[in-house]
Order: sequence, then C-alpha cells, then structure tokens
Amino acid sequence: MATIKVVLRKKANKDGTYPLAIRITKDRKTSFIHLGYNIKPEEWIESEQRVKSSHPNSKRLNNFILAKKAAASDKSLEAETLKDEVSVRAIRQKIKPKGGATFFAQAAIYLQRFQDAGNFNCYNADKARVKYFREFLNGSDIAFSDINVGLIERFKVHLKSERKLSDRTIANYLMVIRAVFNQAIKEGALDQKYYPFGNSTEKIAIKLPESTKRGLSAEDVAKLEAIELSNAKWDDARNKWLTSFYFAGMRISDVLRLKWSDFQNDRLYYTMGKNNKSGSLIVPEKAWRILQKYEHLKTSEDDFIFTDLKGIDLKDTFKIKEEIFLAVNRCNKLLSEYITPVAKIEGKLTTHIARHTFATLAGDKVPIQMLQKLYRHSDVRTTIGYQSAFIYKDADDALVAVIGK
Repeated sequence: MATIKVVLRKKANKDGTYPLAIRITKDRKTSFIHLGYNIKPEEWIESEQRVKSSHPNSKRLNNFILAKKAAASDKSLEAETLKDEVSVRAIRQKIKPKGGATFFAQAAIYLQRFQDAGNFNCYNADKARVKYFREFLNGSDIAFSDINVGLIERFKVHLKSERKLSDRTIANYLMVIRAVFNQAIKEGALDQKYYPFGNSTEKIAIKLPESTKRGLSAEDVAKLEAIELSNAKWDDARNKWLTSFYFAGMRISDVLRLKWSDFQNDRLYYTMGKNNKSGSLIVPEKAWRILQKYEHLKTSEDDFIFTDLKGIDLKDTFKIKEEIFLAVNRCNKLLSEYITPVAKIEGKLTTHIARHTFATLAGDKVPIQMLQKLYRHSDVRTTIGYQSAFIYKDADDALVAVIGK
C-alpha cells in the first residue's frame, strides 16, 4: 500500500522558502509532486502536515493541502485496486498525468512522440492540423471538457465553408483531435465521460468518404515513356515515376531508398518500408535502362541509386523521412507543372498515381493472390478492397447488357 504525505522538500529556494509537495512512497521507493506553493520551515507543522495559523493564508492553504492530499489518496487507492502490483511511478502518473487536462498540452506530447519515433510524415501532417485547430480557438489552450460536440461541429463547418476542405481532409483533422483525446484518457488525464466521439446521436461520428482512385491509361504511360526531356530534373522525376510503375506500383518512398546492392542476378530484393515485408521481383528491361542512367553516380554497391538521400545519416529516421517528404513534393511539382503538359497527359500525375496506374492496368487480368504478393499486403482482403476500385468490367458488362453499347 502506498503512503501519501505532504512534506517540505529539502532544497531551499533563493528566498529561503521550501516547496510544498506530495510524497508518494511504496516499496521503499519515493516520488514527489510539487503543489506550486513555497513556505518557510517555521511556518510548517510537519507532524500535522499543515501550515501554522501565523501564515497569512493559512486557512486557504490548509484547505488546498487537504483537498490535494485526499485526491492523491483516492487516485492511489484507485490505481492499486485496479492492479495488484503497481509501481510508485504508475501511482504518480495516476495522480498527476503527464501533460495535464488541457488539449494543447496533451497535443504537444502527442506530436513529440511521433518525433521521438522518427515518424516525420505523421508529425508534419498532424502538427499543421493541431496548429490550425488552435488558431480556430484564437490561439488559447482549452480544457478537454470544453471541447464538446457543438464546438467540433462548428470547427467542421469552418473547415468546409472557410477553408474549402474536402470531407476526407476534414475527417483527418477530426481524427487528430480524437487521437489526442484517446491519449489523454489512456494517460489518466481525462475522464471517459468527456469523450465527444462515438456512433450515438449525441456524439461525433467520423466517417471516411470513399475516394476515387484513378490511374493512367496504357496510352498515357506510353506517352510518358516516349517524350524527350532535355531538362535533367524533369527526366529524373519521370524516371522515378516509371521505376515505381515498373516494380508493381512500388511506393515512392521505397523507390528513393533503392540501393545498387538491392539488385542481384537480374532481380530486385527489397523490404517494403511501410510494413517491413520482404520480397523479390524480376527487373524488366525498361527498368534496367533507367537504372543505367544513374550508374555514373555510383560510389559503392551500398550507394543509393537516386540522389535524394545521399549523404544523410541513415540512423536518423526522422531526417530520412523528412528528406523523402521534400523529395516527393519536388517530384510531384515537376510531374504536374512541367511533365504533364509536355507529355500531353490529361488528368492528375503524381508519384502515387504510378501505384494506381499499375492497379488500373492489372484490373482483373492478374489473380488476386498474385496481386497480394506484388503489393505485399498481409491480408488478401486488403488487396480485394484496393483492387476493386480499379475493376470496372463486370459493371460495364451489366450496363451494356441492359441499355446496349
């Protein structure tokens, strides 16, 4: 059983006062929670854990100490009731959760954890969403209890009418708010009763709208392959797109990570960055021709093929992902602003469209189990769901059967 006691800390402040703190002791281990008040030793009765009446605010301060001690005892008892073996650190966390009960204090921890994990993409995207939510609230922090259904509905309307965001993007904003709520509840900083999300009529339900996935036609791919690009940066962007397409819609992040050592005996061996699944693919002749353009830049077998990640500390995963993010943005700008009009391709052209293009041209021609292997999906249902967005033949045949061609 933990012991809860209010004490004066031993280290004095410059003015000769000492901090008041709650001391938690269990299994001969101790932790302290400062109460935010400092008093002189002669104003404190240690045996009674109270301030002497000679202190100018003794009555109010003693009431505060009693309330804090009672709350700490309740939280300690609750923690030990829920779990037989609980550490003093866990009890302290229960009494005073990290980050507190305000939204943006918890959001800062939420973002920091992405940074600590080296997850630049989530950090970068969610940081911007947290920042805009704060701007919507005029820059001030807010208690979780004040973020209710009405406030979130007003935020949704603002994103739709003022920022002109799509329903999918708005859902992303709401998912960040929900994630910070979930973290606060898990950390013990928030009671479940304040949770505004759920499927009941009194809660906010986050629904992800289905997005339309479109790839290039075979004719557009041929145009992209055939155009002459004298600008080296344009040619480099085109090469990355085609490399992604030639290797079954390889994600652009994996394209940028390709090394010469990944290629052996006319095959590519690589581990997918998203799910760490390994596999091997034959290297098509078209892909070899692209790789040969970069051989003069090769410094070793372990060197990157494309130049975007050269010279970066590979142990710094956050920096690696940041550089990939910047490289993809540069590539997408070149594809959309320069290469699309030169190749006379209609529609959107980005690095991710290469993945959609492979799926479009595969259609229902390739067995779903083989596509699962190519895409490195863990569950075939994921492949079925993804590929269904690119299969139109059955629906087309049904339509023609009714109304004719």
